[in-house]
Amino acid sequence: MTTTIASTVTEPRARFRHLVGAEWIKLWSLRSTYWVLAIGALAVTGINVNSALTNLDWLSRQDSVTDPGMRFDALSNAFVDPAWQILMVVGASVGALTVFGEYTSGLIRTTFTAVPDRSAVMLAKAVVMTAVMSVLGAVVSVASFGVTQAILREHGGLSIGDPGALRAVVASALLVPLSALVGMAVGALVRHATGSIVTTLVTLTLAPAFLQGDTYRWVKEIGNTMPVTAWNTLIENPAMDFPPGKYAPTLTEAWIVFAAWPPAALAVAVLAVRRRDL
Repeated sequence: MTTTIASTVTEPRARFRHLVGAEWIKLWSLRSTYWVLAIGALAVTGINVNSALTNLDWLSRQDSVTDPGMRFDALSNAFVDPAWQILMVVGASVGALTVFGEYTSGLIRTTFTAVPDRSAVMLAKAVVMTAVMSVLGAVVSVASFGVTQAILREHGGLSIGDPGALRAVVASALLVPLSALVGMAVGALVRHATGSIVTTLVTLTLAPAFLQGDTYRWVKEIGNTMPVTAWNTLIENPAMDFPPGKYAPTLTEAWIVFAAWPPAALAVAVLAVRRRDL
């Protein structure tokens, strides 16, 4: 008599590094990722450089008649507000795409079937997003600062060691991964391409614009908690010694905003995918 023993073969559990590798492949398998990031980086750097060149031309023609008391803020040319808001939208859009893209294509079902731990999947996405967007932010921030300040070197251009310069470069670099994580949270909540993009635009750019002014302190205080408002505080040139606005956030408060948004956005993204059906 022959006895056959059946054995059950279990697949090894995916390690977190495997999840990160899978999310990395998903991100770069989209051809649009390369184009969006490249065009966004070039557009933002180009806007900043154009601002510096325009001001250089104006300053060159004004040298003989300029009021000696006039002060020119060269640092602001490296961090033109509309340009960096464009990069925020780029980062947030790519972050949202990594989530809603899987929902709209149905790939998310396969992902969660292979890896039931939804929190681990979202954490892996966040690691990839943070790494890629940190590099993007650093490249654009350093390039914008270096080129614009070299152009304006005869008119107060700064070096990285000057007061406020390093802070502005670091804050600008960190603004991009922060925006990407906010985009992930929105993508997990909305799960629709158009809705996600519109919601990120409202959250990161339009809402802060409505929460300005100093008529009502509570409105201004809410506005101070927005990333772009904190960023504007962190890129200010201390050499200009401009008087602070009414209810303006301090540098410490601005850094707290930068520190609070990423974990809050990640928590929202994780809770959204864990508590909602596919």
